[in-house]
Amino acid sequence: MSSYNEQQETWPDQPPSRKEMSRRQFLTYTLGGATAFMGVGAILPMIRFAADPILHKKGAGEFIKVVETGKITDEPQEFTFELQQQDGWYASTATLTAWIRKDESGEIYALSPICKHLGCTIGWNNNKTHPDEYHCPCHGARYTKLGKNLAVAPKPLDQYKTKIDNGWVYLGDIIPNTVANKEA
Repeated sequence: MSSYNEQQETWPDQPPSRKEMSRRQFLTYTLGGATAFMGVGAILPMIRFAADPILHKKGAGEFIKVVETGKITDEPQEFTFELQQQDGWYASTATLTAWIRKDESGEIYALSPICKHLGCTIGWNNNKTHPDEYHCPCHGARYTKLGKNLAVAPKPLDQYKTKIDNGWVYLGDIIPNTVANKEA
């Protein structure tokens, strides 16, 4: 006598049988798909957070209009200007200060008023014993007209990037001092 399988092969009239999915396979596929969906939902915001600074376009207002060039002399003058800031959803205005002057060749440059010793605010010609110097009232740091450090401070004053356009001085980012080395 022949077995059941042999009989099935000999009967061409019957359609081939379909393999059913077991409950275990169904649960495995369902849970695996749901886990992958939730994992992608958790990882996408992290990727967006990491890539957002790269994709963010820098604003056109890198330089801020501060003062007319005709008001700049060879004596350092203190000028204040406002910078619009956006921190997340919070918009604010910061008031910044710069010491601006012309050098002997007529080039305009601006120095940051922040002392390189401990971050106090410096002033020009405010120490009677050391005239014509920047002086820090906190710990006695002193700087020349070009911002070169004379006492206490380890580095020269930082300077602002400057741009002259249509008779106005524009200030940009703060950079390390490049003019202090011109002094002898």
